[in-house]
Amino acid sequence: MSRRLAATFRRAVRNEARTGGAGRELTLPQLLHLHGEASAAVLLMILAVLSGIPVAGLGTVLGFVILAVAWRWHSGMDASVLPERLGRVALSAPWSRRCLRFLAWTYASANRFLKARWTALSHRSTHPWWGAWIALMGLLILLPVPLGAVLPSLSLVLLSLGWMFRDGLALLLSAAVGWGALGYAVAMSHVLLEGAQAALRWLGLPL
Repeated sequence: MSRRLAATFRRAVRNEARTGGAGRELTLPQLLHLHGEASAAVLLMILAVLSGIPVAGLGTVLGFVILAVAWRWHSGMDASVLPERLGRVALSAPWSRRCLRFLAWTYASANRFLKARWTALSHRSTHPWWGAWIALMGLLILLPVPLGAVLPSLSLVLLSLGWMFRDGLALLLSAAVGWGALGYAVAMSHVLLEGAQAALRWLGLPL
């Protein structure tokens, strides 16, 4: 499957290159269509990739959608449901090209390194636990922390790949990156709080 997806996205990248840089603006339904399936893991993969894009407001919107995916995951429902309004959101042409290149590279790497192993970690009985983990990463993406969406997004990308390819090692790496994301959020929140308190003291305002 990863080989097919890598070839599909490489072909999409070549098609975009033939436009001479003009490119097209891709929507989420179009990205789902390129995958050829509409599972919750595929939808989560796309949402995670887009959440790491530094576009104002996009991470916030997608963070709430990720929470909805987390609920479906917790309930054991595998089919993806994309909100109609979100389906009309389109990436700019440059970000569309970058997204296609990243997905092509991701699936090519998955073809080399991922395989079915430690499959107990992707058993259906683990749905509630991974659903809670997805919700936690979604909440971290929603936090107004500088670069705070990068690590949670990477954790969700690894989780999606681990689930798609039944690779328990990728799921463990997802957990490790996610704990790093949580630590980063706590540390940055502490720094921002101390900065705000210092600013108030400098202004002579009561804390």
